Amino acid sequence: MEIRRLLRHLFATRIGTRLRFSDAVDSDIETAIRAAESRTSGEIRFVIETALDAPELWAELTPRERAAQVFAEFRVWDTELRNGVLIYVLAADRDVEIVADRAASAVVALAGWEQAARTMEEHFREGRFREGAVAGVAAVAGLLEAHFPARAVERNELTNQPSLL
Repeated sequence: MEIRRLLRHLFATRIGTRLRFSDAVDSDIETAIRAAESRTSGEIRFVIETALDAPELWAELTPRERAAQVFAEFRVWDTELRNGVLIYVLAADRDVEIVADRAASAVVALAGWEQAARTMEEHFREGRFREGAVAGVAAVAGLLEAHFPARAVERNELTNQPSLL
């Protein structure tokens, strides 16, 4: 286990995460998701996790593996068209992972999801959390919109409100 990673997770605080992702930022993320989902039948879920617990760290769980767990826990896979997408931010690792359900991952190249995540990480490194989150949602929406246009009658299957773990 990398000692620097362990220390980042041990000293990461929920308060620090809330300073970066304030209620105002959460509101902007929610608005961005609502706008994005008006243009696509895809569903976007945004989850921010401050740090991993000790057992996960000792098991050397990667951000990608944790994102897959969160994808399942939040039932992002449980959408009618199987085109749900999770945007997962692991604050202590300064990492963004995007996990897409079967239909979405079948038509969008992995490079597209990775580029959206890297764009967010670049903004976050510069301290621009609002801009990074909104840009990430817009990038994911663009990828979904190309393959999953909005339907005449849309129902919101996943909450648009970001979750903080």
